[in-house]
Amino acid sequence: MKMFFAKYILLPFLGIFFDRKYLKGRFFDHSMQGYGYAFRAFIGRNVLRLGPSFSCPVSIHCHISNLENITFDPEDINNFNSPGTYFQNFKGHITIGKGTYIAPNVGIITSNHDLNNLELHLPGESVLLGEKCWIGMNSVILPGVVLGKGTVVAAGSVVTKSFPSGNLLIGGSPARVLKQLG
Repeated sequence: MKMFFAKYILLPFLGIFFDRKYLKGRFFDHSMQGYGYAFRAFIGRNVLRLGPSFSCPVSIHCHISNLENITFDPEDINNFNSPGTYFQNFKGHITIGKGTYIAPNVGIITSNHDLNNLELHLPGESVLLGEKCWIGMNSVILPGVVLGKGTVVAAGSVVTKSFPSGNLLIGGSPARVLKQLG
């Protein structure tokens, strides 16, 4: 009964506010979790106006500078519903590989302040997270970083350089290779 209500009543309603390509997949087809994401985003952003509205369900506890500068698989909308996530991408592009998980309080930054004039930002540098990465809680990914497929970032890490080979456990501040994975 729940899935009938969700599919035939809630989905058409939510389709008015969100692009339909974000209202399908594993969180909608096999569970009610996606409907929860979408309904909470609708209430918080469209009704209460606690933040800007987006074309996909984004929690009010997630900050995104420019959704158009993020490439991601619609199956992974859970990453925009993790509390405290921060996507600063005014001047650079963020690519999130399919199946990547981003834990709470993760910051992904594409541009830093100019150290000679803190009112200015440096040119943006794109960030690329490969497929099936896992970004641990309270981590920060800085401009220009590329993480290869299957990279795991330990909680609390600051990733200042790229690890394109993938299948690594990295951690620390600044992050370094801790272990080669399978």
